[in-house]
Parts: sequence; C-alpha cells; structure tokens
Amino acid sequence: MKKLLFLLPLLFVQISFPQEAVHIKKERLMKRVEYLASPELQGRLAGSEYYNTAAKFGANEFKKAGLKPFGDEDYFQYLNIEYNQILPDDKFSVIRSNGSVRKCEIGKDYIYRGFSGSGNITAPVVFCGYGISDSLYDDFKSVDVNGKVAMVFKYQPKWNIENKGWKNGNPREKARVAFQHGAVGILFVSFPNDEKPQLPIGSVISGSGEQNLNFPELHVDIPIADEILKGSSFTLKDLQTKIDLTKNPFSLSTKNKVKIKVETDYAKEKRTMNVVGLLEGKDDRLNNEYIIIGAHLDHVGGQGGKIYFPGANDNASGSAAVMEIAHAFAEGKIENKRSIIFVLFTCEEQGLYGAKYLANHLPVKQEQVVAMMNMDCVGYGDSIQIGNGKSAPQLWRIAKQIDANNDKMMIETTWNGGGADAGPFHNKGIPAIYFVTTNSYEHLHQLTDKPETLNKSLYQQITKLAFLTVKKVAEGKYKREPVLK
Repeated sequence: MKKLLFLLPLLFVQISFPQEAVHIKKERLMKRVEYLASPELQGRLAGSEYYNTAAKFGANEFKKAGLKPFGDEDYFQYLNIEYNQILPDDKFSVIRSNGSVRKCEIGKDYIYRGFSGSGNITAPVVFCGYGISDSLYDDFKSVDVNGKVAMVFKYQPKWNIENKGWKNGNPREKARVAFQHGAVGILFVSFPNDEKPQLPIGSVISGSGEQNLNFPELHVDIPIADEILKGSSFTLKDLQTKIDLTKNPFSLSTKNKVKIKVETDYAKEKRTMNVVGLLEGKDDRLNNEYIIIGAHLDHVGGQGGKIYFPGANDNASGSAAVMEIAHAFAEGKIENKRSIIFVLFTCEEQGLYGAKYLANHLPVKQEQVVAMMNMDCVGYGDSIQIGNGKSAPQLWRIAKQIDANNDKMMIETTWNGGGADAGPFHNKGIPAIYFVTTNSYEHLHQLTDKPETLNKSLYQQITKLAFLTVKKVAEGKYKREPVLK
C-alpha cells in the first residue's frame, strides 16, 4: 500500500500538463478569434485597412504580454505586395436564350477571384474545357471565343498526354490564355466528378505576370454552369467525363449569355506588415539563440460590400494561439534561456509573402535561429498533426513526447519539405515544424469559417502543446539539428 501511494503522485505528474500550461485560456483564445473573424475586420485582406487594424491589435497584444518590439518600426516589419479589392455594386446574371434572366447571388452562386479585373460586359459563353492551349492539347482550337466569355475548369487535368506534365494552371495563366484568344472574361468551374466538388471559394492566389485590369474572373457554382449549358444537351458532368475519357478537347458554344459588372481597386504595390515581437532569453550564454513561433494573420477579405470571409480557423485560430502563448510565457514567469521571436505573418494567402520576407530579412543571423514553429488552421478538426517532422525529426519527437505524456491527441502522420509559412524557413535550412489539426479544412475559404464551428477543446489542447514545445526548446537542451530534405 505504501508503494502504491508513492507511485500515484509520479503518475499524476506524468499525465498532467505542467502548471504553466494552465495559462492557456480557452476563453481568451476564442475572444481573440471572435474579434479577428468579425465583420469589423472584413476578412483581413493583406494591404487593406482591415488587415492594418488586425495588425495593430496583434502588436498591442504583444505589448501587453511584455514582448519587445522587433520590427523595422516598433512591432511592424514592412513589405510591399500586389493588392486587389472587389468594390461594391457588382452584378452577375445568366441571360437565357429565350431572353429570361437568372440573377445570381454573390457568395452562393459565384465568387470573384481575388485578382479579378474590372468589367461591364454582356457576352455569350463558350465552354473551353481545361482552358489549355499548347501544341499537344488545345481547348481553344475548334471554338471562337472572340468577344465572348470562356468557361473553364479551375484546375488542370488529373491525367497527361505523352507523359507531358501540365503547367501549373494558376488563374492568371488561364485568364491570360483565354484573353489571348479574344475572350473578354472567364468563368472558373470546379470538377463535377469529384466525390465532393469544391464550392466557389474566396482566394487571392493568382500567379505571376501582369494584372489584366479589364478582365473579370469569377468562380461559379456547378448548378450555374449547368444553367449556362442548358440547350447544349450536355451537363458539366457530361463534358468532364467525355474529355477525361478521350483525353481530347471537347469545347462548345453555349446557347446562353452572361452579364458581368464588377469594379476593382488594384495596386501593383501596397504596403503591409508582419507583426514581430521578442521575448529575450534569460541565460547569458543561450539568449543569442532564437526560436520563432508564428502564424499568418491575413485571410482573403470580402467582396462587393456584400460578403466577407471570416477566416476563423484560417487563420484567426493560429494568430490568437501565438498571442496566447506570448501571454502564457509572461504569466507563468518562465525562465526561458533562449530568446523567442513571436510573429504574425502577412500575405500567406497570396503566396507566403510575409514568411518569405521575414526568412530573407531576419532581425538576427540565420545560424542563430535554432527552430521555427508555425501554427495554421488549429481550431477545427478532431486531432493534432505536426507537419515537416521528417525534415526536423528531433523537434517532431519533442512535441510527440509532450503529447504522449498529456492529451494523446497527436497522430503519427507527418511529412517533409516545410508546409505553409514553415516552408520559407525550411528552405533556408532552419529546422521547422507545423502545428495543424487533422480534418481541418471543411470550411476552408468559405463564408462558414466562423468561430462557432471551432472545436474549442482541441484548440486549447494544440495551443498548450505548441506552448510546451516552445518552452522545452527554449530550455536549451535541444540542439539545432540538420534539416533533412
């Protein structure tokens, strides 16, 4: 009996979170998410006044947590990005061959691509398959799209010809090809043959090259595409099936027109900022070694003054978690030996530009950074996944051991090669891991990515795990490991 009494306290210590972890507060996490995902911030589009307000909020949270400013100017590290905003008073409708009109609803029937151009057009629609035009496969070869709107699949084929890989097929490239053939606008459609076809989503991914200021780009829902195809004797599903089976183009003119009216506010360069704060190490020997813990603050904004994308999971959750971890270090009075850089990245949604900028303009020497940890989409799902563990196995094992001694919510699956905002640091040779929940993307870039959809208990658990992982590395026992490719 004495032996049993002796073992019980040890067991309790092993399975329970350290006392400092109680400073990770579910209520505070959710309160920050609710603000970041609120109508007041309109989806936090990088470069917008709404994102700037979110960045000021993040900087103030860092200040309250006792972090020192570590940007170019106070907490802000500035960079310039390409910017585009869909202005109010847009219209999109289908004009049937009999003259009747179906007015479409933004956010339900269609969504503009983030880098849509302006336009006020009424034109016939031509279905152009995958929107590809090259020497081996040409969706435009047998149809005339001059002065018309091209309707194309949003993504490239899942097959190829003569083992030839397709170009990346980003929206700007597909729009450019259609424009070069004389089109005046483009409608992107999802694959109807997918098990769960993608709904129209908000996205600011565009691709390289110059913006076409006068070329509207929309993502329309499959029922709208079928409405446009009425009278052709084909559905969108029929057309994808036929093209994929034969691996040959099958383009056609539809019997219907569309009316598109949209105005945009475009800037080739607009200033935005990362938010960067520093918690100095308490050890004279190790305080010149640094850990970076970060999450992207931006999302994809709003459109037409009618809808906005809340981005609660993506990535208000990660940003609020980074803020909470900063507060936990302060409230726990933790004697971190290494210094910790806390960062809220801008412009992840457009191409990881904030993370790339920080990785290329570190405020310390690159070799002084012993680890980078990223948090992205950590509020929705059913378990915890730590990415890039094959490239930074020691960091991954630290997180795995902490989880094994506590909530046991982490799965074994991982990957190599970075991922999201961890990628630019991995590419620089900095060991990095990526905190994310599994089955996290049901509401990705949709109007439904709201705070009430989050798994609050899981969200608190993954934030605790990230906090304790940073804390462990900050103690100094982990030695920077070589990055495995």
